[in-house]
Amino acid sequence: MYKSQIGEQALITLLSDFGDRDVYVGIIKGVIAQINPRLTVVDLTHQIPPQDIVAARFSLMNAYAYFPVGTVHIAVVDPGVGSKRRAIAVEFAQGFLVGPDNGIFSGVLSLSPAIAAIELTNLNYWRTPQPSKTFHGRDIFAAVGANLASGVSLKQLGQEIEPASLVKLDIDDCKQTTTGVVGCIQYIDYFGNLVSNIPASYVQGKTWYVQAAGLTIPGCETYSDVKMGEIIALVGSHGWIEIAINSGNANSQLQLDWQEPLEVVLT
Repeated sequence: MYKSQIGEQALITLLSDFGDRDVYVGIIKGVIAQINPRLTVVDLTHQIPPQDIVAARFSLMNAYAYFPVGTVHIAVVDPGVGSKRRAIAVEFAQGFLVGPDNGIFSGVLSLSPAIAAIELTNLNYWRTPQPSKTFHGRDIFAAVGANLASGVSLKQLGQEIEPASLVKLDIDDCKQTTTGVVGCIQYIDYFGNLVSNIPASYVQGKTWYVQAAGLTIPGCETYSDVKMGEIIALVGSHGWIEIAINSGNANSQLQLDWQEPLEVVLT
């Protein structure tokens, strides 16, 4: 099994849909600090749209690789909180994932498969043996993540489960065709850019365009390759093909949602 590089000054990241208006994020950080105030905590984002597991999946998938090996990623977008859905910790090559078993980690694990997975059944590592039915982020995930980052072994946290049993979100893979690649929208960012599930590798060194919403959209390299207000397709910094509008909002104008189809046509 992968040997963790966790120590008392390890790194924790937090991702949630809690926003910044309420005290929820601060409370989670307080729980972590009670267990080990020497831990470094980085906020990935707390602006995931409420209950949007798909957006959380994409965001974590595109962030984890920028952190040191051994980082503990706590992700809490949890519409099933308090139900029978499993609370889990997962070990993978880059570190650990802690959160609900609802598909939130399926993007990361599609790129870096799980080495081991645990259902969090050991109450000794929870904040309380009687957790709130509505705030597992505070009472289970923050406490478990802090203990894990402080050197507690994965196996101590609960019952081992098969990684293959972890929930995966139903997001279709892109498929190559005789003319190009067919995929779908997997994320919509703050700017309204429509991010597809088609990686840049399909268009590198090629001339291409995108067909979506009944439109033919030119494939370019930068937003400024078209006039302000015009639609463009390009490879974003995340490495996926996206549809954007120069100085505009593609989501608002095109009214496309996640899972909507699109095709990259190679010319």
